[in-house]
Amino acid sequence: MSTVSGDKQTAVPQFFAGRRWLLPSAVLNELDPDADRAGRRPRRTARDWLVDFSCFVVAVTIGLIGADSLARNPHVSENLAHLDQLIGAVACGAVWLRRRWPLGLAVATVPVGLVSDTAGGACLIALFTLAVHRPFRYVAWLGGINIALIPLYYWMRPDVDLPYLASVVMTVLMVAVVVACGLVVRSKRQLMLSLRDRARRAETEARLRAEQAQRLAREAIAREMHDVLAHRLTLLSVHAGALEFRPDAPQEEVARAAGVIRESAHEALQDLREIIGVLRAGDQDDTGRPQPTLAALDALVAESREAGMKVVLDTRVTDPAVVPASVGRTAYRIAQEGLTNARKHAPGTEVTVSVEGAPGEGLTISVHNPAPDGEVAPVPGSGQGLIGLTERATLAGGRLEHGPEGDGGFGVRAWLPWG
Repeated sequence: MSTVSGDKQTAVPQFFAGRRWLLPSAVLNELDPDADRAGRRPRRTARDWLVDFSCFVVAVTIGLIGADSLARNPHVSENLAHLDQLIGAVACGAVWLRRRWPLGLAVATVPVGLVSDTAGGACLIALFTLAVHRPFRYVAWLGGINIALIPLYYWMRPDVDLPYLASVVMTVLMVAVVVACGLVVRSKRQLMLSLRDRARRAETEARLRAEQAQRLAREAIAREMHDVLAHRLTLLSVHAGALEFRPDAPQEEVARAAGVIRESAHEALQDLREIIGVLRAGDQDDTGRPQPTLAALDALVAESREAGMKVVLDTRVTDPAVVPASVGRTAYRIAQEGLTNARKHAPGTEVTVSVEGAPGEGLTISVHNPAPDGEVAPVPGSGQGLIGLTERATLAGGRLEHGPEGDGGFGVRAWLPWG
């Protein structure tokens, strides 16, 4: 809800975009936080000039009516009438200063209105301007003073056309209506400014939500890349290390290891493509290749066995295909991360992968490896994989536990809801 003028953006409501002349300069100054920078006062808009001229005309018209009544009043001398008209003319001219000094003008018109008939219109305009531009406490004080002086005014200068009581009542009502109109205008401006503030808050909240969505997307990419690529890259590391430490291996083994390295690199690229595709299009990537589920666990174990691992798979799920896709995918990632960690930190050990569960009971998956024989060279790792799996299981409504076990080995055990 904004309009741009040059290099400067002004938060003007969309309805008034391109129609700034319809808004008072005071409202534009509030809507544009940079308008009063360096003490610069807002310029009057076309609407301001029209309203100010109308107020001046109203003040002069009421002053002329007062001058006519003054001329027919036998209790007022000619010289006093000329002085009254002079004071009224100055008061009408001061109406053009009402935007700059609304409070000062309203205070100055209190004694002026008491001694001059022709200044009555200027006094009403000043009181109206005060109600528009200043808080209610100022309006209450000065409006109350004006109303309290009305009986005194008509006692000093009785109206030639109306009785005393009628004159007092009509003038009090006129002052009350003028103040009420000013308060209504002020309330409308306050409403417009509050809508501006709500629009700005909505824009800020939308920007924060977008930033949060971007951050969550980056975290999702990091988790997926770690879970998926760590498995493939570990296979590459194992076979590359075998070629490095056995340069005299038979040609068949070298060719087989090179083939596994090539295939693992191809699969790593394919998995990376799947990650980006999932983030863009849900559960499938741009090529339509589905994400792994529990049914793909056999292929994962077979791949690890081809890399030289000893893996025992104990599946007690009658039909893995009926497991919900999100639950199966999470279980697959847990098994994948467990095999990757076992390959890194406990090479040569026999890893046991167990899966069991049924609808209504949940799905339980565990990966266990015993303590490795001898010393194992430290392998780079940050532990973010298990942290990401714990978060993934929690988001799925389940739980995950991991840590050393009684036989010196390491285990990962998770439970996932299966409704």
